[in-house]
Amino acid sequence: MIEWAVILLLFLAVLVLFYKYSRIQGRIEQKAREIFESWRLREREDLENWKEQELKRLSDEKAKILFETWRQEEEGNIRTDAIKRSQSVTRGKVTECLIPYFPDFPYNPKDARFLGTPVDLIVFDGLSDADEVQNVVFVEIKTGKAANLSRRERAVRECIKAGRVQYFIIHQSFDETANQLRDMGMN
Repeated sequence: MIEWAVILLLFLAVLVLFYKYSRIQGRIEQKAREIFESWRLREREDLENWKEQELKRLSDEKAKILFETWRQEEEGNIRTDAIKRSQSVTRGKVTECLIPYFPDFPYNPKDARFLGTPVDLIVFDGLSDADEVQNVVFVEIKTGKAANLSRRERAVRECIKAGRVQYFIIHQSFDETANQLRDMGMN
């Protein structure tokens, strides 16, 4: 009977060990699943982050390539346009200086004085022929398609049209004594 008791005891020990083994194996499998799931989620996030970074890098690279292509294509156009504009401005400046010598200029070229800004020419009509000025004419010359007056040019035109034009003489003496006398009111 002792033998049966030992066998029963051994059988119970095996059952307890099998039960504990099953529980430990279940916990190990659960822990392994948790670790695997955690790893899988990290890998998925890492992969998504990598994809996102790679897409961002590729889109940035594509944008740089497209911009560089556009810049190279447009640089020629911009340079050509700048040259055309520069030539137009130069042509206009030369024309402003030479217009008094054109055959359809209505005044004697000797009577014209070039200012450039805010008006191009002042014509003292009749000055060269008889030393008698008939008119003082302000002339603005426009070349090209956009023949509009600038804000400053319009202001000068309106001032002249309104008759707000004056003439006065400034006497400047470089003689120090005369300046001192004038300052004291004695001259």
